[in-house]
Amino acid sequence: MSNGDLKPTGRTSRRRFLRDSALLGGGALLGAGGLNLISPRIWREPLALDANVSFWARSQAPRNAALAQDLSVDVAVLGGGLTGLSAALFIRHVSPQKSVVVLEARGCGNGASGRNGAMVLTMTADRYMNFSSAPAMDKQIYNLTAGNIRFLSQLSAATGIDCELETPGALQVFSSARDAAAAREYVRQARDLGMPVQFWDAGQVRGALGTNVYEGGFFDPASGHVHPMKLVHVFISAAEGAGARIYENTEVVGLEEGRELVLHTNEGRVVRAKSLVLASNAFTPNLGFLRNSVVPVREHIGMTRPFSEQELTEIGWRSRMPFNDSRTEVFFLGLTRDGRIHIGGGTPGYHFNNGSGGSGAALARSELQRELVRIYPRLAGTDFEIQWDGVVDWSLDASPSVGTTGKYGNVFYGIGYSGHGVNLTSIFGRIIADLEAGRGDAWRDYPFVDANLYYVPNEPFRWLAVKSELAWYQFTEPPGKS
Repeated sequence: MSNGDLKPTGRTSRRRFLRDSALLGGGALLGAGGLNLISPRIWREPLALDANVSFWARSQAPRNAALAQDLSVDVAVLGGGLTGLSAALFIRHVSPQKSVVVLEARGCGNGASGRNGAMVLTMTADRYMNFSSAPAMDKQIYNLTAGNIRFLSQLSAATGIDCELETPGALQVFSSARDAAAAREYVRQARDLGMPVQFWDAGQVRGALGTNVYEGGFFDPASGHVHPMKLVHVFISAAEGAGARIYENTEVVGLEEGRELVLHTNEGRVVRAKSLVLASNAFTPNLGFLRNSVVPVREHIGMTRPFSEQELTEIGWRSRMPFNDSRTEVFFLGLTRDGRIHIGGGTPGYHFNNGSGGSGAALARSELQRELVRIYPRLAGTDFEIQWDGVVDWSLDASPSVGTTGKYGNVFYGIGYSGHGVNLTSIFGRIIADLEAGRGDAWRDYPFVDANLYYVPNEPFRWLAVKSELAWYQFTEPPGKS
């Protein structure tokens, strides 16, 4: 871990779940280290690129053509999500003389960038309501991420594409008095640093959200929500406007490292590049990089029909702000512009060796509906109009990393967003552009630059650890009140 010692607020979190899973898996490795080393050759991870069937995918931009000829370029970007598109945009701004191509295996936004929970949050996940040993840096990261949300709004306006970005603030809500008390103390310290966050008591939370199941909340006025796929569309337009070329339905199936990298695509085309940007999120290990840095966790989301303003008033969700709770099996909720309620999270899925193995959609649907009705009893009998799932990249302590790798120092990456990627991806795109141009000194003090993430064991230890720890939390964590 390279982020400094974090001082937890005392609340449970998926961060602790994943970290403890790693420790459990690490204990198993002591007795079977040899198997851990050879298991990647025994169980090769499949490249399972599920189609994006989310509500957001209905707004996916028309796809560009697939690559139809061999290319030689300065920079090749693997992945047409927010990391890849922002990296392409910023590389063209920082180094306008360089040729940049984006290679997307399906369609831009097919992965986590275009099917997430739509919350736009400040901070990195590991420092969200946690102070490190360097509080001045915590404040600096808050300022950086809050400022980037303003940049997203400006970029949306500049492209003329309304990505439905709104910043009414966001709440993290607490199911226990213990978590609420810890949050109150965190807010006291954060405000001393100049962060404009607030602690809300149960009455304030009830007034904003219309539910009485929470003991309090952490309010961040800089956060908000967005239409994820329309935000992808914003970055497609901006990157192409800056001169980057984007090829979709172009899957990279082979990669040769060297001072000039050679990429082989599914249609037999070859791309030669001086630099490579890995912007493939949870699928990065399939390309032979960062295999032991993240866990591909599968998240589920369900969305209702549209509700009228009168119905939303009766429900009580007056603020329209998104929120998430503080439990290990975290739930997060939001409202679309046309009044649809979406809820995601709950029991995180992990399939052996990052396989699909059946999505568990029926169980997830039941869990999400049960939680929705617990929060809003008026919604009893409400079904989901659409449901989807997909993998996201979680690091074991929820800390992200952006930097340089590879034998020749010409491979750049951003990974480990752990739920904060809607905002953080474009910051990392900016950092990647500066690193690729050799002007990364301005970023070197940030703890996520070239951060060494907690080691994730290989199979079967990863599966055993995650499943065992998950079962323990399901047994020991009390349910929220009704």
